[in-house]
Amino acid sequence: MMDHSKYLESLFSFVDQSPTSFHVASNAATRLEAAGFTRLYEADSWRHLNSGKFFVIRHDGGLIAFTLEGDRETPRPFRMAGSHTDSPSLRVRPQPMQLHQGCLQLGVEVYGGALLAPWFDRNLSLAGRVGWLDEQGELHSTLLDCKRALATLPSLAIHLDREANNGRALNKQTDLVPLLGLSAESSPPDFTQWLKEELKKQKTEISVAEVLDFDLFLYEPQPLTQIGLEGELITGSRLDNQLSCHALLQGLINAEVPGNAMIVLNDHEEVGSATPSGAQGPFLSTVLERLYPDPDVRQQVIARSFFISADNAHAVHPNFAGKHEPDHMPKLNQGPVLKTNANQRYATTGVTASLFRSLCKKAEVPCQQFVMRNDMACGSTIGPLTASQIGVATVDVGVPQLAMHSIRETVGHLDGWYLMRVMQTFFEAEDAAVCLPEL
Repeated sequence: MMDHSKYLESLFSFVDQSPTSFHVASNAATRLEAAGFTRLYEADSWRHLNSGKFFVIRHDGGLIAFTLEGDRETPRPFRMAGSHTDSPSLRVRPQPMQLHQGCLQLGVEVYGGALLAPWFDRNLSLAGRVGWLDEQGELHSTLLDCKRALATLPSLAIHLDREANNGRALNKQTDLVPLLGLSAESSPPDFTQWLKEELKKQKTEISVAEVLDFDLFLYEPQPLTQIGLEGELITGSRLDNQLSCHALLQGLINAEVPGNAMIVLNDHEEVGSATPSGAQGPFLSTVLERLYPDPDVRQQVIARSFFISADNAHAVHPNFAGKHEPDHMPKLNQGPVLKTNANQRYATTGVTASLFRSLCKKAEVPCQQFVMRNDMACGSTIGPLTASQIGVATVDVGVPQLAMHSIRETVGHLDGWYLMRVMQTFFEAEDAAVCLPEL
C-alpha cells in the first residue's frame, strides 16, 4: 500500500490542481491513463469491449472508471464506490462586469450551500471551462485556471457596522460582489475579451478568435497546508469532497484488482444531483447497461454488487460539541465514519455497515459512527440516490472534517489515508467478500 508520506504528496497535488469539478475529472483522467486505463467515449460503440481498465467522462465534470475481468455474460459482482467532484463556490454570472464608485466588480451566484462569511477578505482566483471559436469558426472547449489572485470580497469596516460581530445577515445579491480592481472609465470592460486574452496567455498553442461563453468559479488559490504542533491537521479548500475522490481514485489505481471494480465521480451533488452527470441522472445506469446489455445478467450483477458512497462527515467541533448526538461524536484522525439515518438520508443499513466494518478490520483501519441529533435536519449524499436509481446495496461513509462547506476546511492528516487503504482493500477483495449475506 502507498505509505502515508506518499499519500499526502499525492493528495496535495491532486487538490491543488483541481479548482473546479472539471479539473477534478481531468486530473483523475491523467492519473488513470498513467496507470494504464484506456479512455472510452460515449459516442463510440462498446459492443466489443474486452477485459481491461477503462474510464469515461461525461460533460467534463463526471467520471466513471472501471476494471473488467472475464466475459460480460457471467454475472460477477462489482466492487463499486462513488463520490462527487463539485464543492460549494461562487459562480461567475453570464454578464459579470460591474462598475460602482470607480471600483470594477464581478457579479456572481452562490453555487451550493456555501458557508459564506469565510469568503470575505480572501485572495480569490478564477477557474473553469471556456467555450470559444477559432479562426476557422470551429467550436472548442478549454479548461482555464488563472492560478493568481484576481479578486477579493472586502468586509465592511466595523466602524461602519457596529453590529458586525452580532450575527449580521449577509445579502447574497448586494454583499457578495467581489472587487476586481479600479477603473476611471464610465462603463465596465468586456469580460469575454479579457477571457480571450487570458486564454491566449495560458494556452499559447491555440488561436482564439472569439470567446462565446463560460462556466467559471471563484476559488482560493492558497494550497493545502499541513498544520498543528505535530502536523496532525490539514487545512484547505474543497476537501469536501475532493479528498474522497482522491481516496477512491488512488485506491483503484493502487489495487491489484482480481475482478470487476468501479469508481463513480458524479458532478453537481452540492446542487441536487439532478443533471446528466449527477447521481440522480442516468450516468451510472447507462454505463452498466452498455457493459451488460442483457437485462437479466445486469440485474444479477447489481444484486451481487456493493456500493460505497464516500462523502466527508462532521467531526465533533471542540467549541460546539452540543451540536452533536452525544453518543456519536466522530473525531479527527480516528478513521472513516459510518453515517446512518432512520429516514434514509443516508443509505447505510446494519448489514451494509457490517460489510464496511469487516473491510476496515481487514485493512487495519479504525472506524467511527455518525448519527444526526433528532432535533436537527440531516443532510444527504449520492448514496441514497445511487441506491434508489439502480437498486444496489449501499453504505454511506466519510472522512471526519471541521468547517464543512467553508472556503477553507480542516481534516486530520491520517483519515484520508485510512479511507484510501479501506478502498484498496475493497477493490482487491474476493467476489464472495463483497456479497451481502442473506437471512
